[in-house]
Order: sequence, then structure tokens, then C-alpha cells
Amino acid sequence: MENVAIFDAPGKGRGLKATKEFWAGDVIFSEPSVSAVAFDSIGERICHSCFRKQDTLQRCGQCKFAYYCDRTCQRAGWAEHKQECAAIKAYGKKPNENVRLVARIMWRLDKEGSVLSDMQLISLEELEDHIPDMQEDDLKDLKVNINYFLDYWPRSSKQHTIDNISHYFGVVNCNSFSLSDQKGLQAVGVGLFPNLCLVNHDCWPNCTVILNHGNQSAVNTMFHSQRRIELRSLGKIEEGEELTVSYVDFLNLSEERRRLLKSQYFFDCTCEHCKNHIKDDLKLAGKEVDGVKPTEEQVKETTAYCYQMLEKMDSARLSGNYHEVVKFCMECVQKTEPILADTHIYQLRIWSTLSEVQAYLQYFVEAAEYSRKMVEGYLKLYHPNNAALGMAAMRAGVTHWQAGEIEVGHGMVCKAYAILMVTHGPTHPITKDLEAMRMQTEMELRMFEKNEYVYHNMREAALKNKPMAMMHEPNPVDEGVKNLFHRKK
Repeated sequence: MENVAIFDAPGKGRGLKATKEFWAGDVIFSEPSVSAVAFDSIGERICHSCFRKQDTLQRCGQCKFAYYCDRTCQRAGWAEHKQECAAIKAYGKKPNENVRLVARIMWRLDKEGSVLSDMQLISLEELEDHIPDMQEDDLKDLKVNINYFLDYWPRSSKQHTIDNISHYFGVVNCNSFSLSDQKGLQAVGVGLFPNLCLVNHDCWPNCTVILNHGNQSAVNTMFHSQRRIELRSLGKIEEGEELTVSYVDFLNLSEERRRLLKSQYFFDCTCEHCKNHIKDDLKLAGKEVDGVKPTEEQVKETTAYCYQMLEKMDSARLSGNYHEVVKFCMECVQKTEPILADTHIYQLRIWSTLSEVQAYLQYFVEAAEYSRKMVEGYLKLYHPNNAALGMAAMRAGVTHWQAGEIEVGHGMVCKAYAILMVTHGPTHPITKDLEAMRMQTEMELRMFEKNEYVYHNMREAALKNKPMAMMHEPNPVDEGVKNLFHRKK
């Protein structure tokens, strides 16, 4: 932690600043979690130690609740799971993820104290819980969780006051971090990282955070690395400059971002992008053709129509009726594309949904077109090194490759690789996959440029011998991990 220092940030309380100069892609610091748990909804499909999604998992023989890749992962996770295992057996059922996380944190604190390593800049007692700022509904949820916790907490463990228990629920509520699977594609759990909690928000930040699962393939538990986050620089950062990350997705309008930040994290955002509503005009813009724009009324009507259709699409998507999703999307596109700009946030949502579902249904040519449009819109809105932009470019690259459009596909893969080298780094599993993809598409592009006819014949023959695997089923909600910090709704 010699690269950062705590300071009093005007209007924000504590913050972290750089103590040296950084460049794009530099790791400013990495930090293991105090503790972490898998989400209730996905607990049977991921490893509770390394948080990898696996087809086959081994269940804990004692509590019948925790799942692991193998014996190595189980041994690596035993220190965290030992007391939880006995408590779940005695309780007779699993409590929710917030109760489990608070219990794991408190067991560790009882054993090791509130400062768990020399790297820790702040004790857990000093973290803000924002309980006085909570709304009535949130306070009711807090009381319910405390009652569940009191029933679950073993009598043999150290007993704590209600105020102490409440504090840690408050800390988890507004400071816990969403953990992704090994590919960084889906939120699968939640953990607490004290030093990360000191990094303040900015809608146009100079840093990003990723979860690096490290070497989970090690056979020996001793070399089985801990879950850790990495704070990475998105560009040049001067010595003494405040380090910031974005707690919410920039694709929201400034008013919506401020509402989310106030309701979830209890502060008013005063960043330049919120104060000056930067890019809000693009996010609700009409399409300009030969210098002619649609009227404000046309844009408003089309936006309202788009919102209604998005609700229908989400409903059909939740029920797994993907052909119905495509039908709704195509109806919407016919009406919205002549009116709305390629940066309009609802237009982008439609293209994102349509490209993902069409790729799943193996309509690759159509999916490629809409994924390309989505990336072109994102390029005008997001920071050049935004991870969401990199993931969208990767998806577009894969889809164009599947459609046989090798030139565009290779270009998109290279664009994604350049961004993810900054946001994720060369050792992250998804960057390694992209590197292999980049090399493959580069080889195919050379073949294509040498002889298009031979290239397409070889590609067709290869696909006949080895049918293209169906894409993963689309997520029932927006893809990716949209908010930095997790808050259970």
C-alpha cells in the first residue's frame, strides 16, 4: 500500500491519493477480501472458495450447503467455512447472503482483531455504516436481518451487542463489493475489501476495479491464491491526485446516477459530469440525417414507446421466450432507428438485447450488425478504457467471427484486447482468452487476404466437421456487473 495515502477529500470525507505517478494499466494496489460469500441464487453452481462456475461441483459432506471445485478448493476455503459449517448444521438451514457475510466477518474479527494485515489502512470499526441515513424500509430490512443473525449465531461463539451487529450489517450494506465469476461476465458473490472502501466515486473515474482469481489451478492449497481485487489506473495519474472509481454505470443519465448514489451510498455526487450533465444530450438524442433532426416531440414519443417495449422484452426474456424477444426488438427497431441517435440509451439497450439473443439463436449475421452498432454508440459515450466498452467490443468481435466476417471480427477483438489489457491486465483469464482469439483471427485474416475462396471453403468444412457450439443462454438481466459496490435490494 506504499503507492497510496489517506487524505481528507473536500466534501467527501476520507479518500485515497496516489503517492507516485501511474500510467494506464498500472496496478495501484491489490487487496484480499476480509470475507466473501456466494449469492443465494447461484450457490449450487459456483465454487464457494474460488467463485468459479463449474459444471460439476463437490458438496460439503457436513452442512450440505457449500460447494467446491475439488479437495484443493475445499481445503483453501476451510478457514472461512469451518465455523459457518457447524452453524448451518445447528441452524438447520442456510441464512441469506448478508447474514452469512456478516457472520463470516465477525468470526474472523473475533479471532484476528479488526486490523487483519499490515496492508490494511483502516479498521472495520472505522468504516461508515450510514445507519442514521437509512430510509424506513431499509431499517426494517436491517432489523429482520439482525433477528435472523441472532437465531443463526452460535451460543458457543463470542456474543456481541446489537449496536455492534448493526454496524457490520450497515458496513456490508453500503461497502461490500460484487464478485464476478472467473470470466468477469456475471456477478456471483459479494465480499468486503476495507481499503477499496476508501476510494471515492467519480462518474468519469481515473481507476477501475477488477477481481483477479489468481492461480486457482494449483494442486497444493499452499499455492492456491486468495480472492483479491486490483485497483488499476485507466490513464496517467499524477502524484498527489485523488484516486476515484465509478460506483454506478455511466450509461445512466446524470439525474439517475445521482438518485442511485444518494439512495444506495448516501451522498450527493458533485462530479463535473453530473453538475454539467455531460453527455446527457447524447443519451437522449434524436438521429440527424443530412443536417435534419426529428422534433423534440418525436424523440419523446419514441423514447416512451421504447421504454414500454423494453418492459415487454425483459418479461419475455425472463420467461426464456427468446423468439418473442427478437420479435419485440425488431418491431421496436423499425420504429426507433429512423428517430433515435446511435447514442440513445434505450436504442443501445435494444441493440444489446437483440444481438445477444440472436447470437444465442445462431442468427449470427443479424447479431453481428446490431453488436457493431452497439459498440459504435458506446465509443461515443464511455471512457476509452471503460471495461463495459471492452466487453461489448469482445462480444461484437466473436459475433462477427461467427458470422464469417473475419475483417471486422479481428478489428473488434483487437480493440477489446487493447482495452482489457488496461482494465483487467495480461494475467486475467478473460484477457488470456482474448489473446488466443486475437492470434486465431489474425491467422484467419491472413488466409482470407491471401485467398477468400479457399478461406471460406476451409471454414465451411471445419464447421461441418465440428458444428458451432450454441452460445451461452442470455442472462435474464442486463449482462455484466453494472455497479461497483453491491447492495442487496
